[in-house]
Amino acid sequence: MRQAEVTRDTLETRITARVDLDGSGKAAFATGVPFLDHMLDQIARHGAFDLDIRAEGDTHIDDHHTVEDVGITLGQAFARALGDKRGIRRYGHAYVPLDEALSRVVVDFSGRPGLHYFVSYTRARIGSFDVDLAREFFQGFVNHAGVTLHIDSLRGDNAHHQCETIFKAFGRALRMAAERDERAAGAIPSTKGAL
Repeated sequence: MRQAEVTRDTLETRITARVDLDGSGKAAFATGVPFLDHMLDQIARHGAFDLDIRAEGDTHIDDHHTVEDVGITLGQAFARALGDKRGIRRYGHAYVPLDEALSRVVVDFSGRPGLHYFVSYTRARIGSFDVDLAREFFQGFVNHAGVTLHIDSLRGDNAHHQCETIFKAFGRALRMAAERDERAAGAIPSTKGAL
C-alpha cells in the first residue's frame, strides 16, 4: 500500500497530509487558503492521487507559512509513500494548456532536491493569493520529497490560467513518475542501486 500520513506541527502551522498514490483523485482540503485548496485539487485530480490535507496556520499574518508548510508536508508524505522507490518509473513530464496558457513540468524522483522554476506571472495576485507563494509551495515539496523539478510557464496572459496549468501539469508529471513500471520488475530505477 503506497500510502502515508504526515503531521507537521510548528509555532506557525499545524498540518496533516494524507496521500494514497494509487487512488482515484479523491480530495479533501481545508488549508485556510482557498486558492491553494483549488490548486491542490488539481494535483489530486490530474495525478489520480487521493489527498486529504488539513492546515491551521498564522494566516492572520499572511499565507506564506501555510502554503510553504503544506508543500513541505505533502513532500514528506510522498517520500514516505514511495519508500525506496523500487519499481517506479522515476521520471515524469507533462504539458498542460488552459486556453492561452501552456506549462511544462518535468520531475525526477532522484533523491536530489532541485527546483528550476521559470514562471513570469502577468500579475502579482490571483484574487488574494500572492503568486510568489506558488514557488514556495514547490520549493517545500522538492526539499522534502527529494525530487528534481523543472517548471516552465511557456505562455499565458492570465495569471490564474498560468498557475492552474502548472499545478495540473505537476499532478500529471508526478503520476507518471510515481507509477509502477511493470517492466522494471521491482528494481530501483538507478544504476547506483539506490535513490
